[in-house]
Amino acid sequence: MRKPLALIALLACVAALAWGWLGPARMAPHVVFPTLSGRQLAMDELRGRVVVVKFWATTCAICLDQMPATIDTYNQFHDKGLDLVAVAMQYDPADRVIAFAEVAKLPFTVALDVQGKIARAFDDVSATPTTVLVDRNGRIVARYVGEYDKAALRSAIESALLS
Repeated sequence: MRKPLALIALLACVAALAWGWLGPARMAPHVVFPTLSGRQLAMDELRGRVVVVKFWATTCAICLDQMPATIDTYNQFHDKGLDLVAVAMQYDPADRVIAFAEVAKLPFTVALDVQGKIARAFDDVSATPTTVLVDRNGRIVARYVGEYDKAALRSAIESALLS
């Protein structure tokens, strides 16, 4: 008799975990991005567009390696409804972020998270790079930490753009 109960308990745990991963998508937090241009861009203003929020730092080698592909992805999908906000981490000095953005000619919005509030609002982001994909309805539909498959991200963006 114990084996069927153990199996039922195991199946219940698996179902609960699957619901946590596959259940309703979490809404993106209501944050304001202080941009390098001096604008205060609210996440709510981006509703209706697919948004990539990329947490990065000028001291993060992987982040810097990913920037050319990030630029390509933005250029490929921006006219189709994609926005991208690159959020510099709290510990990254503003002058270094500004210098990098200018030299790399970043075409997307760059924001400074001086107080760490944006990273905390997105589930306490501490690892860079962390890339979050938000659909047109403001739901977080994917999250990538560290190195990721660029084709998988582009596919996820394409799916979100079609939804």
